[in-house]
Amino acid sequence: MNSASDGGILRIRIERTDEPLIARGGLILPYECARALKLPAVIDRELPEPGSGHGYKPSEFVMPLVVMLHGGGKKLEDMRQVREEEALRTVIEINQLPASSTIGDWLRRVGEHKRGLPGLGRVSQHLVGEALKRDSRKGYTLDSDATVIEAEKYEAQWTYKKEKGYQPLLGFLFELGIILHDEFRDGNVPAGAGALEFLKGCVALMPPGKRINYYRSDSAAYRADVINYCCHEHMLFTITADQDEAVKKAIKTIKQEEWQHYKDDRQIAETVHSMNKSEEAFRLIVQRWPKLQADLFDPDPYYYHAIATNRKGKAKQVVERHNERGQVENYIKEFKSGFGMDWMPCGETHANAAFFRIGVIAYNLFQVMKMVALPDRWRTATVGTARWKLYETAAKLVRHSHQVIMKLVASVEKLCIFRRAHNIYTQLACT
Repeated sequence: MNSASDGGILRIRIERTDEPLIARGGLILPYECARALKLPAVIDRELPEPGSGHGYKPSEFVMPLVVMLHGGGKKLEDMRQVREEEALRTVIEINQLPASSTIGDWLRRVGEHKRGLPGLGRVSQHLVGEALKRDSRKGYTLDSDATVIEAEKYEAQWTYKKEKGYQPLLGFLFELGIILHDEFRDGNVPAGAGALEFLKGCVALMPPGKRINYYRSDSAAYRADVINYCCHEHMLFTITADQDEAVKKAIKTIKQEEWQHYKDDRQIAETVHSMNKSEEAFRLIVQRWPKLQADLFDPDPYYYHAIATNRKGKAKQVVERHNERGQVENYIKEFKSGFGMDWMPCGETHANAAFFRIGVIAYNLFQVMKMVALPDRWRTATVGTARWKLYETAAKLVRHSHQVIMKLVASVEKLCIFRRAHNIYTQLACT
């Protein structure tokens, strides 16, 4: 008799069943979190109402999309997987589910509506507020960065990477991994465009009693108006400096004996610098390391990296704090790859902007869920880990005494996580 290890086929028979089974029972975790935090009500309050009494409410578009993105879907057609999970929809009480084409039409309408994108922004801000309310810190670090989304869409513009797409700007609260602010942009918009306005927008979104006390950015924010604003607001900053002629001249003023060993083959030194329109001088902390081979067009034997800052302390410590902004790349990777934001579903930019902001809502909901309902060891978990260990949990629905019981196919440890989360959500819903 052949076995699987011998290369034989499995001795099974495949049949269909009508039993109320759930393949992704763990998707109740983010959905119930959203319900406990009153998210559907906020969505319906902030977004345009349906055109008729028979139309879908805004939450009946947004919440299924959020569930789909948590489950790993990317395209609007992936909503079919949510539709086919009838038992799951019974549990999370999604009785009506718009067709994929209807969702696409709604994204176009809401993207054009004057209350559309701002309304979705306020929904996301509601989640940010819930996260900050449960965090004891008063001051936070803001990391801003632009990212490129390749998209062969009719309205997409060419990016600096010589591919068509979009180049949204994101602002993260470093300590929580939350997206505080986002701005969906055409691909041909420079990363540094509107840097000051974006920073001001982030500051304005912080609730009373909370503030941004440290701002980090790459060279896109190396602008006099940004530095002046940080100084006026008594905000610390470290910004990668453009190596323009003024910065190069400043580096050359550093004497040879001022260079100190940093690490590996790198040396570090600093000088004082100012820009034409900057109101105050600032520290320019410079690293240098030798070129592997001579450059015919630049006889200088070193490469340089400079950081503009008003932070005090040793130069090495300032560099280390600035280098922590590398974590924002992991946040962006989680947002784009984990929540399907590396692909846009619509041909129109305004519709994709709406879809992108719903992606921000899904991402922030995951961050809040980890903070509020999951054990501490889950704080650094990715949504991919959550799908593998929690979301893709099989379950069976049983009705008993007018009550729906969801029986999980899970270990005792996993069952405890689900029960713990449900109890926390129950308490939150009552507050």
